[in-house]
Amino acid sequence: MEQRSDAILSVRDLSVSYGHIPVLRGVSLEVRRGEIVVLLGANGAGKTTLMETILGVTPPDAGSVSFEGRDSTRGPVDRNVRDGMTLVPEGRGVFASMSVLDNLLLGAHHELKGVDKKLALAFDAFPVLAQRKTQLAGTLSGGERQMLAIARALMSTPRLILVDEPSIGLAPIMVAAIFDILVKLNREGYSILLSEQHVYRALKCAHRAYVLESGRVIREGRAEILLRDPLIRSVYLGV
Repeated sequence: MEQRSDAILSVRDLSVSYGHIPVLRGVSLEVRRGEIVVLLGANGAGKTTLMETILGVTPPDAGSVSFEGRDSTRGPVDRNVRDGMTLVPEGRGVFASMSVLDNLLLGAHHELKGVDKKLALAFDAFPVLAQRKTQLAGTLSGGERQMLAIARALMSTPRLILVDEPSIGLAPIMVAAIFDILVKLNREGYSILLSEQHVYRALKCAHRAYVLESGRVIREGRAEILLRDPLIRSVYLGV
């Protein structure tokens, strides 16, 4: 895959295994500046492993990851976060016994300079969190915890946000709200790599998409074209 000059993230021929079990097999993709790119695929397709490998949590067997033109393949997670990459993990991953405010402050732990401005931006994006900032995160609704997880990611002042399965376990009205938030953040300049099983809604908000199956990319292209793809329609949309 040829790396484009406007790619903020470039993944080339990435392979990952757990023991003797291959999880990713030669995956290549890119996220261009200002894009929402969605990863589609069933449970076990390798989406979460790909996200974690990009961030540096999981080491690859082969291949490379480049972030803003710098090789970040085996860079430590904290350096990748400082450089402008962050992950909103599947299952929201907030600290239930800590307050909303303390969860947010954890997102800025590597750089507390300007934290008041970061908090103001987070509360502006998520007014409900401002109302609940002293509340324990574990007492929030599922949708509010997802908002908190995204807001905490914003506290690291990222340029690329990796969002893993944000709609899992949420009511339809909250799923719609989360996707609206991601579109709004993208319009404000954040590049987003989104892993999602809610295929129709994800493709409607994305610029481009990759479909993973058994650790391989089997489809890629513009989101509006993939919405008309017979495989996507039959396997993922049931039409």
